[in-house]
Amino acid sequence: MPADPTLSLPPMRALPDAFFDRDAQILARALLGKVIRHRVGDLWLAARIIETEAYYCIERGSHASLGYTEKRRALFLDGGHIYMYYARGGDSLNFSAQGAGNAVLIKSAYPYLDAHSGAASLARMHQFNPDAQGQPRAAEKLCAGQTLLCRSLGLKVPEWDAQRFDPTRLFVEDVGDNPPHIIQTTRLGIPLGRDEHLHYRFVDAGFARHCTRNPLRRGQVEGRDYRLLGAAHLQGI
Repeated sequence: MPADPTLSLPPMRALPDAFFDRDAQILARALLGKVIRHRVGDLWLAARIIETEAYYCIERGSHASLGYTEKRRALFLDGGHIYMYYARGGDSLNFSAQGAGNAVLIKSAYPYLDAHSGAASLARMHQFNPDAQGQPRAAEKLCAGQTLLCRSLGLKVPEWDAQRFDPTRLFVEDVGDNPPHIIQTTRLGIPLGRDEHLHYRFVDAGFARHCTRNPLRRGQVEGRDYRLLGAAHLQGI
């Protein structure tokens, strides 16, 4: 009988609920470099967060700005609740932050391999998320977008919306990987007139070319289109 995969994981490294009880922008930066682990059968599927977006109840780009509904309930709960919804035909993953209606969207990630999540886990992620022709995607494309991320990790709205993290099934882990530089820029997919100008998107600079849209692509100008945050800006996260 295979060993219980929960026994080999260091639960003390799973982020506590209190970690999420902070300002949405601070949380969005702090989540970069952290690893999402989801147990599927006897495997732990894992991805390192490389891109996040912060949302506030008071700005028009957020779901919460449209008002409370039962479907949006998780957004109005305390930090550390999971909010999932359907976007572009797929599932999207968010974590509630400090303050009712505030949250962070996990925009993209990168497959993470270690002693707990190895080749078999990566193979399962490929199985969950083939390309349009049914062929395996390049590893860097598996989680390069909010719905691709959820598909690769096997995360579904009906199972996880409005839930807390469960260290035996789904949690976010601090693996000690803190990006030395973070790019701050505008969010993606925000309609005109709904605060699309706000620089609430954060990208691990070392993985910029693997996120949803590279903020360092040709034509982008530092100081106008994005800011590069170094160690001085990242104190305390």
